[in-house]
Amino acid sequence: MSDTPELEIRPATEADLPAIVAMLADDPLGATRESPDDLSPYLAALKRLTDDPHQHLVVAVRADRVVGTLQLTIVPGLSRKGATRSIIEGVRVHADERGSGLGSRFVEWAIHTSREENCTLVQLTSDVSRTDAHRFYERLGFTASHVGFKLHL
Repeated sequence: MSDTPELEIRPATEADLPAIVAMLADDPLGATRESPDDLSPYLAALKRLTDDPHQHLVVAVRADRVVGTLQLTIVPGLSRKGATRSIIEGVRVHADERGSGLGSRFVEWAIHTSREENCTLVQLTSDVSRTDAHRFYERLGFTASHVGFKLHL
């Protein structure tokens, strides 16, 4: 699953969790909902993800350092003539790597993997406040075609 000699995209492991959670918490939204000081809920979540063949939690590693993370979920469906779709979530790039092209390579990896999984659609959501991210996804060919809703339980 190596992308280039200097950057590897591979499945996340337990040893990667501190770096992953730190990246999830490293923005105004994540800072209010993540807990880098308590990895126990993340360990349980990682176990659920690695046990589910429809989940791909990956990290980007450069020079033995985790510099990005992304979760890709494969969702079989009935609509669209039984189409399978994928959902990209939790895309984070370490602050030192922003602007390096890593985000684009991550999304390209997700699209390639989605094709390998016979998906006909790749979708993602982005918080309405993340306008830079919206421009990034639009540059990669995504369109803001739907309105999303959430209900916190």
